[in-house]
Amino acid sequence: MFDNQTNLGICVLDLDTVMPGLSLYDFGDAIRSGAVTAPEDEKDLSKVKLDIELYSEYTQGYLSTAGKSLTETEAQYMPFSAKLMTFECGMRFMTDFLDGDVYFHTDYPEHNLVRCRSQFALVKDIEKKMEQMQEITDKYYRRAIR
Repeated sequence: MFDNQTNLGICVLDLDTVMPGLSLYDFGDAIRSGAVTAPEDEKDLSKVKLDIELYSEYTQGYLSTAGKSLTETEAQYMPFSAKLMTFECGMRFMTDFLDGDVYFHTDYPEHNLVRCRSQFALVKDIEKKMEQMQEITDKYYRRAIR
């Protein structure tokens, strides 16, 4: 953004901040970062899991306020959105690692590679829990649209 008087830059906005988005992207990314048992740069991949209780709590809260604004199809894709956004983020970390760490801030040389592996471990765990995630989502969506 630029100051109207001086035309000097006053801040930088990421396009995610200003562009219209899809609720499934927001939901999926929130689950990717907020319903997981370890930080996104956890080296011990056995610690990286989707916390199904956190998924349930987040989904209940989200659908209790936003459920009526979603179509049934959108609600059906909520669990998949968590998998998709996690996979996408893993790919972005891998791409940045291969490009020389030019986008994401890193604290050490292999940081983005560690992040990538962590995200892919989370994708694998989400895949194992998709049926359970769908049952949770369906339950809270039905409540929300009553």
